[in-house]
Amino acid sequence: MRWRVLILFILLGCSSDLSDDSIPYVAFQDIVINLNLPEYNTLKTTGHQYINSGGVKGIILHQVNSSLYYAFERNCSYQPNNVCSTVEIHSSNLYLMDPCCGSMFGFDGNPTGGVAWRPLRRYETILNGSTLTITDSVIQ
Repeated sequence: MRWRVLILFILLGCSSDLSDDSIPYVAFQDIVINLNLPEYNTLKTTGHQYINSGGVKGIILHQVNSSLYYAFERNCSYQPNNVCSTVEIHSSNLYLMDPCCGSMFGFDGNPTGGVAWRPLRRYETILNGSTLTITDSVIQ
């Protein structure tokens, strides 16, 4: 009898929590970036950069190629109402992570490890010459 209770406890304890809240939505004005300005040189060297305005906790801007940029919400998709639930660029520059819950994400926004099961919220980007606009329109 004890082993049945133990197995039931293990099975219930290891199940994924799919009941966490979704990322809150905060509308923001279009963010217009002149990619030629020195403050955006990090995009040219590492391929990504933090944008402190917009979204719930800011945006991570990632250069996919010379004509395509992804803008991700920094609010983690797993239990996003936790104060510490903020996605960062890992020091290796190879993936995104939330040090609070341990979730990892690829630069396509999809979870690659940890407890997160939803992708990061992605915002629309529009490139016109050297001007990049990030809108609050969600792409998913």
